[in-house]
Amino acid sequence: MSLRSSFRPLNSGIPLSAVALAAIASLAPAVQAQPQSAASSVAASGDQLQQVVVTGTRRVNRTVAESESPVDVLSVADLQRTGTSELATALGQLLPSLNFPRPSLTDASDAVRPAQLRGLSPDQTLVLIDGKRRHTTAVVNINGTQGRGSAPVDLNTIPFAAIERVEVLRDGAAAQYGSDAIAGVINIVLKKGAKGGSVNAEVGQTDSGDGFRHTEAASAGFALGQDGWVRFALENRHQQRTNRAGVDTRDAATEPRLGQINNRLGDPDSHQQSAVINGEIALGTSLQAYAVATLSRRDTDSAAFWRTRATAVANNVAGLYPEGFLPLQQSRTVDTGLVIGVRGELAGWNWDASIDHGRNRFDIDVTNTANYSLGNASPTRFDAGRLSNQQTVLNLDLSREVDLGLAAPWTLALGAEARRERYEIDAGEPASYQNGGASGFPGFQPGNAGAHSRHDVAAYASLEGQVTKAFSASAALRAEHYNDFGSATSAKLSGRYVWSPAVALRGTVSTGFRAPSLAQQWFATTSTNLINGALVEAGTFPVESSAAAALGAKPLKAEKSRNLSLGLLLQPLAQWQTTVDVYQIDIDDRVLLSANLSLPTALRNQLAAQGVLVSAGRYFTNALDTRTRGVDLVSTWQQDWGAAGRGQYTVAFNHNRNSIRHVDDNPALLTANGLELIDRVTLARATVGSPKDKLVLSAEHRWGPWIGRAAASRYGSFIVRQSNAANDQTFAPAWLLDLSAGWEQGAWQVSAGVDNLTNRYPDRVITANAIGGILTYSQFSPFGFNGRQYFAKLGYRW
Repeated sequence: MSLRSSFRPLNSGIPLSAVALAAIASLAPAVQAQPQSAASSVAASGDQLQQVVVTGTRRVNRTVAESESPVDVLSVADLQRTGTSELATALGQLLPSLNFPRPSLTDASDAVRPAQLRGLSPDQTLVLIDGKRRHTTAVVNINGTQGRGSAPVDLNTIPFAAIERVEVLRDGAAAQYGSDAIAGVINIVLKKGAKGGSVNAEVGQTDSGDGFRHTEAASAGFALGQDGWVRFALENRHQQRTNRAGVDTRDAATEPRLGQINNRLGDPDSHQQSAVINGEIALGTSLQAYAVATLSRRDTDSAAFWRTRATAVANNVAGLYPEGFLPLQQSRTVDTGLVIGVRGELAGWNWDASIDHGRNRFDIDVTNTANYSLGNASPTRFDAGRLSNQQTVLNLDLSREVDLGLAAPWTLALGAEARRERYEIDAGEPASYQNGGASGFPGFQPGNAGAHSRHDVAAYASLEGQVTKAFSASAALRAEHYNDFGSATSAKLSGRYVWSPAVALRGTVSTGFRAPSLAQQWFATTSTNLINGALVEAGTFPVESSAAAALGAKPLKAEKSRNLSLGLLLQPLAQWQTTVDVYQIDIDDRVLLSANLSLPTALRNQLAAQGVLVSAGRYFTNALDTRTRGVDLVSTWQQDWGAAGRGQYTVAFNHNRNSIRHVDDNPALLTANGLELIDRVTLARATVGSPKDKLVLSAEHRWGPWIGRAAASRYGSFIVRQSNAANDQTFAPAWLLDLSAGWEQGAWQVSAGVDNLTNRYPDRVITANAIGGILTYSQFSPFGFNGRQYFAKLGYRW
């Protein structure tokens, strides 16, 4: 049987009925007295096999061991045992299939960093909070980073203090959850109930003496009436910048600051406050109202490239900066979300109705800079404008058990969803963009500004249960209608067969889709980019704009995917479990940002006649079809050593290969001007720019109140290609060792550790790509380039 995802053009018929996603309303259990290790969580071994999961299923009693798709379950204790308080960084350390590089000198991407699942685009992974679709960020990653062209969810807006566990579904799930769930689903499950609370503090610093950070967090629950409750979680996080930039050797004959480190390459200064409030109250014997509110504000201070004294003199701003200057980008990200819902039971149906509204706003100021056209009279600080993304979702979900005369009752789920999205760009102050604008980051121009919206309605149905005692199966079908893209249908079939108590086989086949985001359709800016070793003004043009049309742009289409997976679960002993899952993901019409098109004089003049003054341009396109093949292996052993304590030991491995199946013909206009829409740099970023494999070996030992943990991670090689093939560089695999020790007695927990004990850095960037020695390390590095880091944590819980 062949399953295909279809997209038909918008027509004048009546749109599909609004209907979608079943709410995942299962109440999570309280925090365990004995926290699980990352090893046991990833492998889902031992008692973890009985952990009830809510991601990828509508059944209320499905466990990890019974799942027909691979699901990683990470408790909050697993997250806290890493040397970070950022959710995306912790997931990157614990999950072999997730990649979270730490780009620098990439404008807004320094502040909002994207994470990748299975080497695919960050916006091809759907993020949920308690089963509700999370809104994406307003920031589009437009510079030369992994995830270039994406506008994904900002995972780091949710504090650890609010989280009970994170479930990561490594399987296509568009038929269950809709657009974006091509690579998988990350579901953040919040703490619930009136009981329990905690207070935690953390400090850390790099071995180089920079990057000092501290985090303070608190969580508590309170009763509301007889059966209700409300929980609060608060977090304050501050990190000072790190800097691994090299000595700047540009313009050696004329620069007074020759031989100094003028630039910044590393983590930016960041200060963030986050809050989560969630609660539930009974409205009757079978009726509950619930709500979840999230708020995060992050202030980030990052840098552009150093402007030399020669540049200041040539542009008449030497009176402001006699020795040159370093433009700074000061951004503020405000992320808010609110879910309000009612659920209950009626005539044998469990139902859930909710409204979910979220907004992400990104404001950016440019400081320590100048508008060259104003000379020494230029302001040194500019309001460069702001971006805003909003999403509102209405859900009605129904489920019930039905008797089909098989081994056990089946779960039937039906649902409806209506979603409205809005994306907005506000222009900066005139001096920030006029006549070239602020050096470092020209402000958003009035021609870039505007508000754009769309709506989507969807309907879904799913059925899952036991065919026989040994064989379980599920099917899901979802239909969507977008007012700007037309209609899509996605389907999924899954099954699991238990050969014996020690052996089970599982597999899925599905189709999916991802509609281009409003940000990808309408984001527009002019920014200073590093292209072929030089700083140039590059324009990002919406595909509907005349500037993009002048460069051969075509209207965007939705991505279409086909997912296959086959998994084997082995448990020869009660304390030893191994899972192996192989997968293939084909994606047609991938949405990505084109190459940086260095424009010849004729095209520059043509754009200048439209008031667009740039030396390079790019726009979004569907010109690429890809195939992703890989394997996930997780094996865990739990051992009780008697008086010597007990241990948990895990091997987790991912091998992932992305390849090109098809590239569209180059537009004739670009060919005539010697340009390529999809160049070798873009192809490499989509295929070999992330590690092809990742191995995590972890061991945790508990002896009385003492806990020791060691994790060795091997990050595979990756390749960074340049326009000039002679400057390509392959970065070698790297081993990192993390160690920590802790003490838990009663309500108190104390721990300390070292991440990257051996002080491993990625390979240095070759001289040809180092821009006068500045770029010492690659922003593609999957573990960053901060080196050894120390941390200590103190907690109290009740």
